[in-house]
Amino acid sequence: MFAVVKTGGKQYRVAKDDKLIVEKLIAEVGDVVQLGDVLMLGEDGKAPTVGTPLVDKAAVFAEVIEQGKGDKIFVFKKQRRQNHRRKKGHRQFETTVKVIEISPTGTKPKAATAKAPAKKADDASVEAKTETKAAPKSEAKAEAPAKKAAAKSPQLKSLPPKSRPRRRKLRSNTLWHTKKQVVVPATDAIQPAVVWA
Repeated sequence: MFAVVKTGGKQYRVAKDDKLIVEKLIAEVGDVVQLGDVLMLGEDGKAPTVGTPLVDKAAVFAEVIEQGKGDKIFVFKKQRRQNHRRKKGHRQFETTVKVIEISPTGTKPKAATAKAPAKKADDASVEAKTETKAAPKSEAKAEAPAKKAAAKSPQLKSLPPKSRPRRRKLRSNTLWHTKKQVVVPATDAIQPAVVWA
């Protein structure tokens, strides 16, 4: 049996145990999701059932295998003769799913209902572990500020800050940056004058 499913604005032809990469679905790894927009159902040797626009009560159930990002694409914009170029990268969020069952009546598969209570039991055990770990961490945090205060030494405070910021380098091909006006003070032998250095 196969089905044509619409999700994330795209259509996919799926069969049982197919793995496919779709646009991001809001679910955790291991969850069973229902793809309800079934456009067509078909079996080998029989005429397919085409929906108008959807097949009534039909559903496809899939298990989330992985949440991730796709390959990077580069967006490059340019305006000619304006020295204007922009380059951006983008990675689209994706979900990898495995089709568990195609149901023409919309009934959930037995495997999906059996996994849900087991997951709740796992959550309870995880919460118990976090409570036991939280108590030692709070004691360690109380001791940590005292150690940080002792780590600072008075020698660091006595060091002078940087005397001045770095100067910008001038271009070597512009000579007018380098000329300075020097005034020579008057003495008995020399008259006051302005000299260009």
